[in-house]
Amino acid sequence: MANAKRAFIFDMDGTIVDNMAFHTRSWLEFFARRGKEYDPDAFFRETAGAQGREILRERLGPDIPDDEIAVLAQEKDALYREMYRPHRAAIQGFEAFVSAADAQGVALAVATSAPPKNIVFTLDELDLRRHFATVVGAADVKQGKPHPDVFLKAAEQLGIDPADCIVFEDAPMGVEAARRAGMRAAVITSTLPAEDFKEFDNVIAIVGDYDEIAVDELLARL
Repeated sequence: MANAKRAFIFDMDGTIVDNMAFHTRSWLEFFARRGKEYDPDAFFRETAGAQGREILRERLGPDIPDDEIAVLAQEKDALYREMYRPHRAAIQGFEAFVSAADAQGVALAVATSAPPKNIVFTLDELDLRRHFATVVGAADVKQGKPHPDVFLKAAEQLGIDPADCIVFEDAPMGVEAARRAGMRAAVITSTLPAEDFKEFDNVIAIVGDYDEIAVDELLARL
């Protein structure tokens, strides 16, 4: 990585693993236990890419103490892990794609809104962390997407200029965060259709999975 001049930065949920439906289901169950009902599609579109603590404050009120927010977030995430555990798997073609990128000298990172336990649940328990030079999560930045903080921190840790980074995302808030970071984006349509990203001028590829795109094709678009 020391001589890398370009980087691929991956969101995790919905981009490395196809798990966003389980996040939505766990959020809806969490709020249903508190007498709050939301439309699943609208909830996903409004929250995908945001940090859990941001979602909790928006839906439950801004005056809840930080320690209570932390406990509530742990409850929701435990529910998510219980729901998703039997289904965990990398998206089709992912490991072959990152191996090909690494072989071509591309620096690799994860930049996610997930908390530490969920990162371990996905990257470590699926043995995927070994592919990445650095992993940046919700605990490492103050603001979640669409703020660019998590992507900029990943680029900084890799030592790569933002203009030489391609972000892999599945949600509009994540693509907007990449745009604000000055980065191009490749979209994985694991949870939303291609037309949901038509307004973004930083999107250079839209695919269903990693078998549909080659490292060379993406690098050429930088």
